[in-house]
Parts: sequence; structure tokens; C-alpha cells
Amino acid sequence: MNKKLSIIVPVYNMATEGKLNYCLDSLVGQTIRGLYDYEILCVDDASTDDSLEILLDYQKRYPELVCVIPNPVNLRQGGAKNAGLRVAQGEWIGFIDSDDWVSPDYYEKLLKKAEATGADLVGCDYSLVDHHTFEVGKVIVNNTPDQTGDLTKEKHERLFMRPGSMVLKIYKHSVIRENHLDFPEHIFYEDNCAGPLWSLYFRRFERVEEPLYYYYQHAVSTVHHITEKKCRDRMKAAELLYTECENRGFLAEYREQIEYRFTELYYVITLFSYLSGVEKPKLSFVKELREGTERHFPEFDRNKYYLEYTGPEERKFIAMQKKSDLRFYLYYRIRQFVWKLRA
Repeated sequence: MNKKLSIIVPVYNMATEGKLNYCLDSLVGQTIRGLYDYEILCVDDASTDDSLEILLDYQKRYPELVCVIPNPVNLRQGGAKNAGLRVAQGEWIGFIDSDDWVSPDYYEKLLKKAEATGADLVGCDYSLVDHHTFEVGKVIVNNTPDQTGDLTKEKHERLFMRPGSMVLKIYKHSVIRENHLDFPEHIFYEDNCAGPLWSLYFRRFERVEEPLYYYYQHAVSTVHHITEKKCRDRMKAAELLYTECENRGFLAEYREQIEYRFTELYYVITLFSYLSGVEKPKLSFVKELREGTERHFPEFDRNKYYLEYTGPEERKFIAMQKKSDLRFYLYYRIRQFVWKLRA
């Protein structure tokens, strides 16, 4: 490795509205240029628009910075990130979504925090924006002070429960490489599996308490369009998280945390997003969510984190479903109809 930092940018159909250009401009304009040797690995995930042409133009203009990696078939973001990891030369690894952007000193501040503290994982906060700007919008605190410092078992538990976004951090590459860490491919929500799992391997986590990352909110974002396929991808991410934790020997030590994260991802979030976001939800799918959770964790609703983090109304509905899938389904659908009439 002969570079300080590798920035991995998964790209799929981001050519319109200048989104990809704005992201890349923020990366080639980083203040670490001249201070550190870094690379921007742009992985085009079989885009069908002009994204690849835009990337190749940046590679031509910034050959010392930009490297384009074309995926011949679409592997989704996890596969694109893995393609970047396979060739990354940086001592540190960063990820960025190709419709987001970062402040000019984003990577300088994170790297200097790492150097000052000896951390192998460094993060920051982010700003929600709905147009291209460097003005700070609504600030979201991505992680909390009680998760930082030397990662004791207690802090690892907190970080596993709420790892925060992976694009708001830089990772010591040696930890990734030595522990064979990567991302699930072919599914949405790959970070739901990778984020908690990866967090268990790092030893010191520090934060820069500034919103240095700009998260672009727009109507076609993944999180705004719910389908059964995406719901099943979240279920798959939960199953992969469970399997990886089991295979890597974490299940006994972190059973309560793994049980709740599985329940939250596979069941709670998926159930209510499916019922509210899919036009014609199916009873069979709703039943599958409950049965899949109970198959792994029959007493999930006694978990202390479930009782702490899951809202009382959600717990009430889930308790109703445990007694009768049909009764819950009909009751919830009638409630939705009433809510829409009132709206």
C-alpha cells in the first residue's frame, strides 16, 4: 500500500441533474491533496445512462486521482464496494454514495483525528440537504460520545446496536483486510449487515463532531420507494448478519444484541415499512416475517433491547400478530384506511 486513503464510490445511473459531477468535484477538491497521496476508486455498476462517460472524463482530467472500475453486470452497492476494496491501495478506506458530497476538509479532519488519537475508525456527523449546496442543513448526529474511545465490550455492544452510517467513517484498511471484511452483493441494505459486523473488529473509534458529509434527500432515493423485493433484501441482510456473527464466533458473546438487531431488521422495520409502503400488502408475507423471526429467536419480544428500542405501539401490534396473523392484518389495514380518510 502506497497511498494514505482510498475513497470508494459506487455509481449506478447518477448522470442526471449534475449529481455525479457534484459528488466527484467535492472529492477531487479535497484539502488533503498535496498533504497525502489518495485515490478515488469509481466503480460503475453497469449503469445504463451516461455515468460511465462522466467517470471516464474525470479519470482523463485527474489521472493521478481517479480510477474507473467498470462492473460488467450490476451487483448493487455491496458488489461495487467489494470491487473497489479488491484494488484499494490506501492505508485508510472511505465510502461515499455517488449522489452525496463532502466538505472540502472532510478527509483531512478525519485523518488528522486518527493520527492524533491512534484510532482505527473515525466518523463524523452529517447534514440533510435537498439541493446542491455547502450550506449546512438539518444536522444529524451519526454516533454518540458513549460509543467512542477504546472499544470495550460495552462500547462494542453500543456500536453494534447503533453503528451509524458507513459512509460517514474512514476505516483502517489493515483491519478490513486481516479479518476478510466485505459487503453482501446483489441486495439493497448491504450496510445493515456490514455496519454492525465490521464494528466488532475495530479497537478505537473517534469522532469529529461536525457535519462534514452532505446527505442528499430526493424523491427517487432507495429509502423513499418500498417494494417487496427491497423488503426481502432487508430480511436477507438480517439473515446474513446472523450467519456471519455465528460463523465468526460472536453469537455467544453478543447474543442479546444480535437477537435484537435481527428482530429489528428482519421483522419490525420490514413489517411496518411493507404495510405502509406497498400498495397491496399480502397476508402471507406478513406471516412469513413473524415465522422467520420466531424460527431464529422464539422469545425475541422478551429481549431487553426490544423492550427499550421498539415503540409501545409497534410492540402492541406485534403482540396482536403473535396471537393471530389474520386479526392483526385486518385490524392494521382498517386502521390504515381510517388514517387515510382523516388525512
